[in-house]
Amino acid sequence: MWCSTVGGIVTLMLSLLAAPLAAEAQQPEHVPRLGFLSAASAERDQPRLAGLQQGLYELGYVEGTNILIERRYAAGQFARLPDLAADLIHLQVDVLVVGDAPTAHAAKKATPA
Repeated sequence: MWCSTVGGIVTLMLSLLAAPLAAEAQQPEHVPRLGFLSAASAERDQPRLAGLQQGLYELGYVEGTNILIERRYAAGQFARLPDLAADLIHLQVDVLVVGDAPTAHAAKKATPA
């Protein structure tokens, strides 16, 4: 009887000591990062972004809580699109959202083959 009690206490002590180590070893949950690339300005593209945020919300994603949205706007300066797309790729976004052919072309060129 004594052996089983001591064994139980040792097991309990080891598990109590190991619990904080296990908690520290756990990786934080990955928060998806979405890239939003637009040829328009932030003001002009607000309705499209709001629709995207609403759709994400309906799927259970809330910006700043369990998803991040990185926004880049060319504000009509199409020559800026390649650099903006490359910036989003450099940030290692999980998904890149584009809304038209020029932004899709810039995103495709910035994405590794």
